[in-house]
Amino acid sequence: MATKKSSAKKTVKKAVKKVAKKKATAKNAKKEPFKNYVTKLKAGDVAPAFEGIDQDGKAVSSLSYKGKKIILYFYPQDLTASCTVQACNLRDNFAALKKLGYEIIGVSEDGVEKHKRFEQKNNLPFRLIADTDHKVIDAYDVWGKKQFMGKIYDGLVRTTFVINENGTIDVVITRVLTKIHTQQILDALQAAGK
Repeated sequence: MATKKSSAKKTVKKAVKKVAKKKATAKNAKKEPFKNYVTKLKAGDVAPAFEGIDQDGKAVSSLSYKGKKIILYFYPQDLTASCTVQACNLRDNFAALKKLGYEIIGVSEDGVEKHKRFEQKNNLPFRLIADTDHKVIDAYDVWGKKQFMGKIYDGLVRTTFVINENGTIDVVITRVLTKIHTQQILDALQAAGK
C-alpha cells in the first residue's frame, strides 16, 4: 500500500513538472525581442525648454533660438564609433541644413572638456551641450532601458528631435541611422509634409 502511495505521488510530481515546463516554454516562445526605450514626446508636442553649457563653457538656451529651427540630437557618448559617425554625417551636411534654416545642437551626458575634444578631433561646427546633470536628457525623456551587444542597461537612448521656429516638434527619430542621419532627417521631414 505504501508503494502505491509513493508511486501515485511520483506520477503527480511528474505531471506537475511537465505542466510547469510547458508553461515556461510557452512563455519563452511568446517573449518579444527587446526594444530600446522610446521617448513619450511626439510630433506636434511643444518642445521642452532647455539650457546648459556647451563645449566652450558658454550658456546655451532654447530662448536664444526662439524663432529658429533646431535639430536637437541626443547621443550616448563622445569619441565612440557610432556617435562619431553620426556627428560627422551632420558636420558634412551642416551647410545644407543651415541653408534650410536649421541649427544643430548635440546633447550627451559628457562634460565640457570631453565635448571640446570631440569637437576639435572631428571639426564639428555646431554646439554640444554637456548635460552632466541630465536636465535636458530628462526633459526630452531619452534616458531608459537599452540594449547593446546583448547587455541591457539604463542609458541615453539615441534620439533626434526636429523643432520648428514656433517651438513645436515636427519630427522625432527614435531609430537613428548614424551613417545617413541627415538624409533620414530630410526624409522624415518630407514624409511629415514639412
